[in-house]
Amino acid sequence: MSTATAGPADGADDGGASPAMQGRVLEAVGVAIASGSLPPGSRLTLDKLQQEYGVSRTVARDTMKVLESMNLVYSRRRVGIVVQERALWNVFDPKLVRWRLASDGRAQQYSSLTELRIAVEPIAAAGAARRASAAERAQLVALATELRRLGEAGELEAFLAADIEFHCLLLQSCGNEMFTALEGMVAEVLTSRTKQGLMPFKPREEALQAHENVAAAVAGGDATTAETAMHHILDEVRNAMGLP
Repeated sequence: MSTATAGPADGADDGGASPAMQGRVLEAVGVAIASGSLPPGSRLTLDKLQQEYGVSRTVARDTMKVLESMNLVYSRRRVGIVVQERALWNVFDPKLVRWRLASDGRAQQYSSLTELRIAVEPIAAAGAARRASAAERAQLVALATELRRLGEAGELEAFLAADIEFHCLLLQSCGNEMFTALEGMVAEVLTSRTKQGLMPFKPREEALQAHENVAAAVAGGDATTAETAMHHILDEVRNAMGLP
């Protein structure tokens, strides 16, 4: 874990800085747990967090509450705060997805998440073809057109934003609330690929065409074609990343 930094004294009130302080500590401890630097069974204390990160007891306590809500740690009287076994982690939490993709185990996480996307997103595309509203269908077509423009121009940051919107809209419009709940996870995967330089400078033509095919199929209410086209997008992702 990181070295101590200057901050409020133990037990001090850090007032308006608390959200930023908490975010910094949460990110640091979360990455340490996700990467295995703090393996299951490791014990943490509020005093140690205060000393190491230079934050108030309130910030340390609130950070642990967030990690506990994600099932990354648990607390017991006279035992303290303990890192949970991996099998109990809330692996769909977007923050944990981000932390795991930032760790040395990112390859395994990309593989797991891509398999999940392959299982879910084609069915979601078919659902969108059946249930999306007229406005959602039109928006998907517009986003596919924008993805081509941005992709051919090599504007990766803007392309990423449009790509996230495209995939999240499919999950939102498919009519399955379980799939919709995965949009934060999908957004983190797409963001990580770009930030870690795993996207080509210009997206491949087959990927751009597949997005257009998905949008056209959803707009036309063709569930079978929408599902097949989404499989093509994810096959391209798997092949581009060299995943099995």
